[in-house]
Amino acid sequence: TQMAKCCKPAPPDAICGFVTRGKGVSVHRTDCPNLKEMVAKNGERLIDVEWGLNQTAGGSVFPVDVAVQAQDRQGLLRDISEVFTKEKMNVIGVQTQSIKGTAWMTFTVEVTDSGRLHKVLGLVAELPGVRSARRR
Repeated sequence: TQMAKCCKPAPPDAICGFVTRGKGVSVHRTDCPNLKEMVAKNGERLIDVEWGLNQTAGGSVFPVDVAVQAQDRQGLLRDISEVFTKEKMNVIGVQTQSIKGTAWMTFTVEVTDSGRLHKVLGLVAELPGVRSARRR
């Protein structure tokens, strides 16, 4: 199996498997737009999957993308990074762009449990100037 790069599933997300050609089973979140498109074309390749004990026991980390939209200001990136640091969430990637005073940021963070991410996104959303913080 492999985790789909398009939706980056992490426990306890609801997941489905899709039998690929030559790469085994790709695991997607059930709400993944790419999965819906693939099922529409090849529905017979959809299979049931579930998280294993090793993944749900906190032994594994999963990369998850987080999108932040905010009013651009000095120190914004630092403030958001501090939230992740205080919450002991490792940031492994950042993309940021500012257009006409609006900052568009994508953070890739490692999580053991996507449920905990909800709390962290709430803290990011409370920062001055942040308009939205959500999982991609």
